[in-house]
Amino acid sequence: MGKQKPRRERALRNAVDVARDAAIELAGKDSVGDHLEFVLEGERLGSHLFQCNDPGYRGWNWCVTLARIPRGRVATVCEVALQPGRGALLAPPWVPWASRLRPGDLGPNDVLPYIADDDRLVTQQQPDPTDDDEDGEGPDGDEAPPADLGGRRRVLSPQGRAAAAERWYAGDFGPRSARAKRASAKCGSCGFLLALAGSTRTMFGVCANEWSPADGHVVSLDHGCGAHSETDVPHTASQWQQSEPVINEMDIDIITPAPTS
Repeated sequence: MGKQKPRRERALRNAVDVARDAAIELAGKDSVGDHLEFVLEGERLGSHLFQCNDPGYRGWNWCVTLARIPRGRVATVCEVALQPGRGALLAPPWVPWASRLRPGDLGPNDVLPYIADDDRLVTQQQPDPTDDDEDGEGPDGDEAPPADLGGRRRVLSPQGRAAAAERWYAGDFGPRSARAKRASAKCGSCGFLLALAGSTRTMFGVCANEWSPADGHVVSLDHGCGAHSETDVPHTASQWQQSEPVINEMDIDIITPAPTS
């Protein structure tokens, strides 16, 4: 047999004043507005909705839930709550702090939560002393990390390197920036470029020119700026050196000595 619908609760439906008094007792007379509707929640259980007149809660309703005992005709207040109605202004869905972070948000005293299954990292495999790898490179083309790097438990995965490369290449120190488009020479031919190790060395390096706006940043090899080691500007003589000094020999300056006391 299917679930039977609750019978019409005339005692609860008619208890509008009981519900209003309960809402006024909690919120105050000015905050409780017109009666909106009665909602039958279940057997011997229903709720009255009243408009909330508080300016800060436009579209919200006071919800007063009533109940009665079996064979009883007196409504009893169960709870009074403020609930959003149609068009109510609601807070956005809650997002965990770690998911709200964006690049640059991390402060000096902040610590990111540990991500055990971060796809940007893989567990580092300890080198096998019996494996003679002539080129000293791992299967992904990166140099095998030596033991004196601090024994890192995890290293960048291929996905992590690819994500970093895409981010750097599309950033301010990639080939699409306005500075790179105006540059007459690229970073790949600059003497101030420090090469990176591993597979990223074919695309990126670190700028070591203190006069460059990219100093200390990872730059793509096809980036460029005006501080390239092999570029120059035309040298022109100063206007003071191009013209002869002008001496006025036609006028006489009369200098009157100051009177002595």
